Amino acid sequence: MRVFVTGADGFVGSRLVARLRGRGASVLATDRADLDITQASHVRAALAEARPDAVVHLAAISFVPAADADPAQAFRVNYLGTRNVLEAVRRGAPRARVLLVSSSTVYGPAAPGAAPFDEAAALRPATVYARSKAAADLLGAAYAARGLELVRARPWNHSGAGRPDHFVESSFARQIAEIEAGRREARIAVGALDSLRDFLHVDDVVDAYLALLAPSVPAGVYNVASGRGITIRALLDALLAETHVRPEIAADPARLRPPDASVGSAAKLAARTGWAPRRSLAQVLAELLEHWRSTIGRNV
Repeated sequence: MRVFVTGADGFVGSRLVARLRGRGASVLATDRADLDITQASHVRAALAEARPDAVVHLAAISFVPAADADPAQAFRVNYLGTRNVLEAVRRGAPRARVLLVSSSTVYGPAAPGAAPFDEAAALRPATVYARSKAAADLLGAAYAARGLELVRARPWNHSGAGRPDHFVESSFARQIAEIEAGRREARIAVGALDSLRDFLHVDDVVDAYLALLAPSVPAGVYNVASGRGITIRALLDALLAETHVRPEIAADPARLRPPDASVGSAAKLAARTGWAPRRSLAQVLAELLEHWRSTIGRNV
């Protein structure tokens, strides 16, 4: 099986490529250094040369504030880049199965206590990032209607060792590790702690993507979620329970907002593939904290 992967140097992409190769797949792993997905001709040439049986499109601007800071670039990468990939597949590898990685943020936030989102929920993206991903998601649906064998995966938050520290749980873990090492004052700045989020281990998400690449699984839209919500406050408390330090928790007024919720139902994914999360949130947080302890220790 020949698999073409964009965003292969990312947090998820690097793990997915390793797993695919471990299964014996021939993987053409592309990253920002060797393929600019905003250049349509480059993407067409790469796909035509690869002649893949499957395509996994991960490349994106994935940090919400970065997208908000430069909406034009978010549109170029997340929407036009997706269009370039899908058009290149249509022209050069029309029989390939395409896994288009979207985002849970396309649903927008819900009120606390709301039922988990399923795939039939309306798309109400609330940020530049979410709107760019929703546009790409709907574009994927249009290409599916034109005949591509296309799967749209909508994952919720996924974390573990190596998660960049501009994401909230990794930022908390890094700050705790720095406090333990005496490299930061015992103080953690926080924003909205009462919002509810759905977290998965990154390897469970990779498991889901591998399952969705199977030709026997019907194409379509699939949520990738735990179905369980946790407040950001409880997430921080769980990390603090793993350390001897007791930092001051200082609210940053600029980051405060009314609490909301985003939790997903992956019942469809489970029914079609048998997938279920196998790793606990405690395992996610333990791996994350140990990663930062090790990283900071090496840099002392």
